[in-house]
Amino acid sequence: MSLDAEIVPASHGRAFRMKAGECVLITNTHGNQVVDAWALSVSDRFETSSLDHTRSINSNIFFASGMSLASNRRRPMLTMVADSAGVRHDTLLCPCSSELYAQLGCEEHHRSCTENFHEALSEIGMDVPFTPASLNLFMNVPVAEDGTVDRVPPSTSPGDHVVLRAEMDLVLVLSACP
Repeated sequence: MSLDAEIVPASHGRAFRMKAGECVLITNTHGNQVVDAWALSVSDRFETSSLDHTRSINSNIFFASGMSLASNRRRPMLTMVADSAGVRHDTLLCPCSSELYAQLGCEEHHRSCTENFHEALSEIGMDVPFTPASLNLFMNVPVAEDGTVDRVPPSTSPGDHVVLRAEMDLVLVLSACP
């Protein structure tokens, strides 16, 4: 079973309820879009996807096909069952925020993945008082031998996609990174 097709508008976010066993196809329509993703347990909004537990369980700093996104209680939430581009999705960098854009010199309001996360949850009547780290789908973050990271354009093409399967009843939040 899969969810109905819906486009997440540029620079915005959406929340989707998923039952255990359901799959979602996330398509990178233009090939250069990063999609921040979070999962929250339906039974406990404080059980959220956790990138530190995900890295520990998978013994990898990247997220790839066959791996599971773990919760802060070390339970599998989502499994990547397909990745048409076969890229290494980022688990290291934080979701963008108003504070990040201010540090970059932006003086006016700039939408952010953090804002999109909370706005998307609000639209379905949920909230949490914090922003978990996001799984950064399609984000290309090479790591050098000395541990430094870079941010380079995604190495994906228009139409590349991933398929995620819910391992528990959850809310999936997606943000088309501004």
